[in-house]
Amino acid sequence: MLTSEAVVLRTWPLREADLVVSFFTRDYGKMKGVAKAALKSRKRFGGALEPMTLARAWFVEKPKQELVRLDQLEIVRSPLSMPVDAVRLMVLSLYAEVLEQALPEHDPQETVFRLVASVLEQTTVEQPWMPLTYFELWMTRLMGLLPDLAHCIACGEALVAGETSFNAYADGLFCRVHRPGNASELSGDSWQLALKMLRAPVGAFAGEDWPRRRGQDLRRFALQALERHLERKMRAGEMLARF
Repeated sequence: MLTSEAVVLRTWPLREADLVVSFFTRDYGKMKGVAKAALKSRKRFGGALEPMTLARAWFVEKPKQELVRLDQLEIVRSPLSMPVDAVRLMVLSLYAEVLEQALPEHDPQETVFRLVASVLEQTTVEQPWMPLTYFELWMTRLMGLLPDLAHCIACGEALVAGETSFNAYADGLFCRVHRPGNASELSGDSWQLALKMLRAPVGAFAGEDWPRRRGQDLRRFALQALERHLERKMRAGEMLARF
C-alpha cells in the first residue's frame, strides 16, 4: 500500500458505481486509478473526488497494470470549503485541465505540486485572477517554455516597460524593434508584474487589489504558450475569456 498527498484532477465512470480517477501525487507524480464503489462508499471517499481536492491518497500499484487501485482519499482541503461562483469554478477547472494535459504519468514533480497547493489556498471568490495569473506564469516556466523575460528573444537586448510584445507562435517577448507584425502588446505593469511573480511566492501578492483586467494580457501570453506546446486549446480558458 502506497500513500501520498494528492490533488484530484478528474473522474469518469467505469462501470456501475466505480470511477476512474486521475490524481496528481506529491511523491509519485500523476496517476490514474480505479476507485471501486466510489459512488456508494462515503466512508472511503466522501466528497474527496471533487476536482482540485487536496487529499491524502492510499493506493496499490500492481506490475503491468496501467491503473492503480485507489482505496481511500482523506480530504486535506476541499475546494467546496470556501464559497464557489462561476469564475472560481472555471479557474479551478483550468488548473485541473492544464495539469491533466501537461504532466507525464508516474513522474514526480515536487515543485509543481507545491505550486498547486499554494495557488489553491489563494483562489477565492474575492480574488481568483491573481492566483490564476501566478499559476499560468509558473507552469509555463516549470515546463521549460519561458525564456528570460528581461530580454528580447530576437536580439537579446534588455526590454523596456511599455515597449514589449508577444505573439502566439513564439516563446518569450520582443522589443519594439523586433516586434512581429501580428504581435500583441504586453503592458508595462504586466511585464513588471511577471518579473516580480517569478521572484516571489504567491502569498506575497495576496493583499493587492486585483480586478479582472489586471494581468489579463500576461495570462493570455502564458496560456498561449501552454496551449501551443500542449497542442490543444484549454476549454476552461475559453470559458474564462467570456467573463
